[in-house]
Amino acid sequence: MKFGFPMAFTATVLSWAILEYGDQMHAVNQLEPAQDSLKWITDYLINAHPSENVLYIQVGDPDADHKCWDRPETMTEKRPLTQVNTSSPGTEVAAETAAAMASASLVFKSINSTYSSLLLKHAQQLFTFADKHRGSYSESIPEVQTYYNSTGYGDELLWAASWLYHATGDQSYHNYVTGQNGKAFAKWGSPTWFSWDDKLAGTQVLLSRVSFFGAKDASNSGNLQNYRKTADAVMCGLLPKSPTATASRTDSGLIWVSEWNSLQHPVASAFLAVLYSDYMLTSRTAKLSCNGGIYRPSDLRKFAISQAEYVLGNNPMKMSYLVGYGDNFPRFVHHRGASIPVDAKTGCSDGFKWFDSSEPNPYIAVGGLVGGPFLNETFVDSRNNSMQVEPSTYNSAVIVGLLSGLVTTSSVVQSFT
Repeated sequence: MKFGFPMAFTATVLSWAILEYGDQMHAVNQLEPAQDSLKWITDYLINAHPSENVLYIQVGDPDADHKCWDRPETMTEKRPLTQVNTSSPGTEVAAETAAAMASASLVFKSINSTYSSLLLKHAQQLFTFADKHRGSYSESIPEVQTYYNSTGYGDELLWAASWLYHATGDQSYHNYVTGQNGKAFAKWGSPTWFSWDDKLAGTQVLLSRVSFFGAKDASNSGNLQNYRKTADAVMCGLLPKSPTATASRTDSGLIWVSEWNSLQHPVASAFLAVLYSDYMLTSRTAKLSCNGGIYRPSDLRKFAISQAEYVLGNNPMKMSYLVGYGDNFPRFVHHRGASIPVDAKTGCSDGFKWFDSSEPNPYIAVGGLVGGPFLNETFVDSRNNSMQVEPSTYNSAVIVGLLSGLVTTSSVVQSFT
C-alpha cells in the first residue's frame, strides 16, 4: 500500500529535522541519506500531482492488500489508484502534501534550485486546491476511514500555510494563519498531541520560530503570539513536574496516548520539546512559565532525553523499540519485506507461511520504529501483533528528528532561507 496522507507527513517532518539539525546529521554521516530518503518521497509526490486540482492519494486496495502476505517487489495483485479532485475534495491530504513540498523546497534550495522551485510550485498549487475546494477526504472517500481516517482539515491548512510562509516569506500566508483561519482552526490555548492526523502542536512550535527569531513587527502580532502561548502550554504539559503536566504517561514516565502505535506520540512530543529547548537557547530565552512554575530549556531537553532513552531500551522490558539498535530489539517485525526470504517464490496467500513462521525475520528492518508498549509497559514480539510490532515511516521521521536534536546541545538556525 501507498498511503499518501501519512507519507506526506513523513516528508514534512523529515524536512523539518534536516532544516533544524542538518549539521548534526552531517556530523554522524547521515545528512545525505536523509536528503536521499526525502527526495525518494517528494519525487513520488510530484508524480502523484499531475495537474493543479488532482492528487493521487493512495495506490492499492487496503482490504485486498491486507489479505495477502508477499514481498512488495514481487506482488502481482491489482493496484487501483485513488485521487482527490474538485468533485471529491481532500483538503487535509492536499494541504499536508503542500506542507511536504514547501518544507522540502527549503531543504533542496541550496542543493538543487531547479528542483526546489518545482517543489514550491507544486506546494502553492496544492495549497490553493486544498483551501479553495474544502472537504475532508474521509467524507469524499469513506473507504479511507478504516486506515488513515482524518479528524479534520483545519490543522493541515494552518500547517501548510506556515510552511509556505517560511518557504516564501509571502505575507499572505502569515495573514492566513493569524487571521480568520487561525481563529477558526488554531484552538489557541488548548494543547494537542502532534501526529500524522493532528498538526496543531507542530504548527504552534513552527510559528513560534517567528516569535523567537522574527522581525519585531511580524513576531509581535497578537494572534501570532497566541501560537507561541499555546506552544508554551504544550511544553508545560510535557514537563513531568509542571503544575499542568499531562497524566497521559506510563508508570515509567513514557507519554502514552494511544494503544495502537503508542510510540508515535511520545517521540513526536519529545521532538517538539528538543526543538523548543533549542529555540529558547538560541534566542536567549531563559525560562518557561507554567502556571507559576519556572522551567529552563534544560528541563525540556531532559524530558526529550527521557523519552528517547525509553525507546532505546531504558524501560521495564529492556527492549529497544528501534529495530537494529542494541542487542534486544523486535525480531518478528510486522513487515512483509523483512519476513520473507528474497529468493522465496510467493503469491498472495502462500506467503502466509512466512507470516506464521516461528522463526525470526530473515532480514532486519534497520531504523524501523515499531508501535511500542501497552499502558502497562508490556510488549509482545509477535508478527501477528501489528498493534505493537508494525513500523511506520512517520515513526521513523520523528525519531530521526529527535535523535538528531540530541546529538549535541545546539543553536538552531534562525532562518531556513
